[in-house]
Amino acid sequence: MNDVQEILQARAAQFEEILQGYLPGGESVVAQAIRYSLADGGKRIRSTLVLAFCELFGEEPAKAAPFAATIFAVAIEMIHCYSLIHDDLPCMDDDDYRRGRLSCHRKFGEQAALLAGDALLAEAFGVAAQADCMAAISVLARAAGEAGMVGGQWMDLSYENIKMTRAQLEEMNRHKTGALLVAACELGCLAAEATEEQTAAALRYADHLGLLFQLTDDILDVTSAPEKLGKTPGKDNAAGKNTWVALLGIERAKMAAQELAVHARQEVAPFAGENELLYCLPGWLVGREY
Repeated sequence: MNDVQEILQARAAQFEEILQGYLPGGESVVAQAIRYSLADGGKRIRSTLVLAFCELFGEEPAKAAPFAATIFAVAIEMIHCYSLIHDDLPCMDDDDYRRGRLSCHRKFGEQAALLAGDALLAEAFGVAAQADCMAAISVLARAAGEAGMVGGQWMDLSYENIKMTRAQLEEMNRHKTGALLVAACELGCLAAEATEEQTAAALRYADHLGLLFQLTDDILDVTSAPEKLGKTPGKDNAAGKNTWVALLGIERAKMAAQELAVHARQEVAPFAGENELLYCLPGWLVGREY
């Protein structure tokens, strides 16, 4: 478990160096808000998935970050960052903290935060276009739009105070959380020019991983301390919210997490060794503390 965390931290640190070249240099409040939000760290799971699948299926595994994969990794982190900024706004989840710091709108005001998110979404497609891959643009658009994150967020808002079934909860999670994780894995496959068989396995892995990521997030919202979580605990599981813990309870939610981790590992087992990151990542997500 510690080895996975150390690998993720090392990869995140390498990615932060890459990301520095994509931060806006202006001194407007919006530019400051973008730098504050985009360069504030995090686990960088999505960028790691892009690069890891490119390495796994690429013909030249020694090239850890070929141009296309690096471009896709930056673009997907920009989209993820935009979604977090907007998710924290008062009209959405209204959260004052993100990753242990003031959320963007609390630091710079709602107007600057809204525009910073808009700018990041636009910039992500500009960055992705540098790879000259229309398929990648389509993947990102689908993941970010109404068929992906936006649709999932609307489902979350629409179903407040209405108890979801497990099937409905999974559908919401696949949109709101899973869509961008699936896109990350698919982009890594595109960069590697993976086969149809490899890509199909990656997408199934990503589907399990997306559900697992949200499930463990819901558990941590109940069990973790604010200093580890980096945001206000308990808000996701507040009255009227639809979460895995609300639906199943803590113990059954933990069992469901274990099952999803097993399914995810099975998908990459034919391609990745038991000590490789993509094989070990699901297990780390089950036991993660932040």
